[in-house]
Amino acid sequence: MRSSKSRSRNKSNRNRSVGNIVNRVFDSSGPEGKVRGTPQQIIDKYNQLARDAQLSGDRVATENFQQHAEHYLRMLGAAQKDQDKQREQQEADNRKRQADRDRDRARQDQDNASSDTPADPGSSEQPDIIEVAEAETESGLVETPESKTDAAEEPKSKPKRTYNRKPRAKRDAGDGGEGGSSDGSAAAAE
Repeated sequence: MRSSKSRSRNKSNRNRSVGNIVNRVFDSSGPEGKVRGTPQQIIDKYNQLARDAQLSGDRVATENFQQHAEHYLRMLGAAQKDQDKQREQQEADNRKRQADRDRDRARQDQDNASSDTPADPGSSEQPDIIEVAEAETESGLVETPESKTDAAEEPKSKPKRTYNRKPRAKRDAGDGGEGGSSDGSAAAAE
């Protein structure tokens, strides 16, 4: 015999899996045999069986199939309500987190605006380039080619790259050309 403790644990575990009922596959043992599928598929199957029984004039079988369909309809409805509650809770949590982030950003922006240093270094007053160049020459620094104004005005062009290739061999009519290539690739491979 099982203890009451283990029985209560099993009951609580059963309730935890309610969230996945919508997509879960069930084996339903109905009066006509087993029906397998998701709750919506089982509901549709039992409704079809109830219609068939009603057309054949069997009121008892019709009621039985409708009760089976109603059971799965209630299970599906409860699972969808739980999913809706979870989704609403997640959305509320997300809105709260976003409001907290917005509040923190506003606080940071306010702190940056109230501080003595500007938030954007480019927004402060910038010295002229000419003044900086004059200050460097007066400080005793050595002038480099990069700092010369005429070097900056005339950019040097790169020398053309030369390739050492063998000239193409003239194609002879009687050559035949093993490999079908006459561009000297065999000579280049050496």
